[in-house]
Amino acid sequence: MKDSPRQQFRWAPHVSGPAIAKPKDFEAAGEVDALHEYDAWRILREAGTPLAVGDLLESAEGQLRICKYVGFEPAQWVLPEPKLHIPVEAESASPSVST
Repeated sequence: MKDSPRQQFRWAPHVSGPAIAKPKDFEAAGEVDALHEYDAWRILREAGTPLAVGDLLESAEGQLRICKYVGFEPAQWVLPEPKLHIPVEAESASPSVST
């Protein structure tokens, strides 16, 4: 997780349900071959690159787990809704009324 969103995440209240993750707040940092998230946590810690609160792990199946103070919890990506572009007709194309 990038530093600015990490600070917000650290101080946000705990919520139930999956954590919401915005792709813009994260940078891929590589891959680790592990049995589960706690195994990945141990491997990375021993390698000198420990996971921090707010970091995400994504399984080969696409399941997300976010590192929290209490352990790992489910997370899901949230993507911004595409903006609808409604074309505006040119004023000259509309009929005019003269009196």
